[in-house]
Amino acid sequence: MDGLTLQTTLHERGVRMPVVFITGHGDIPMAVKAVNEGALDFLEKPFDDEALLSAVGQGLELDAAQREDQGRREEIEARLTQLTPRERQVLDGLLDGKPNKLIARDLDVSVRTVEIHRGNLMQKMQARSASHLARLALACRAYRDRPPLE
Repeated sequence: MDGLTLQTTLHERGVRMPVVFITGHGDIPMAVKAVNEGALDFLEKPFDDEALLSAVGQGLELDAAQREDQGRREEIEARLTQLTPRERQVLDGLLDGKPNKLIARDLDVSVRTVEIHRGNLMQKMQARSASHLARLALACRAYRDRPPLE
């Protein structure tokens, strides 16, 4: 298995670690393909030791940042699972930019009921403000990609 095939296989399996290619027989199309598919760097032999150390250092920093981001997303997703279906409907309305009054009309409930649900979801999501709540919810791919509630 060559490096490009390995990179593709890792990507298909959801492995997102940074990849640095080292090759003795590289060409521009191969380098472009590797980088377009997510490679951090593409080094041709002979290479400068500093170039390799720099690429590996960047890869480690990027991997640490990606792991931290993933941890935050998982934490937010766990909070989202605590929401009731009605709270999720209120959240959907807020993310659509609707005021409480319009959300209440859409859900056929009182404005006060929407305010209560909104307060509950703010607390469950540990959001400081409506904009913070929106950033939290939209940071989760799972929330953006989920089917709409009926």
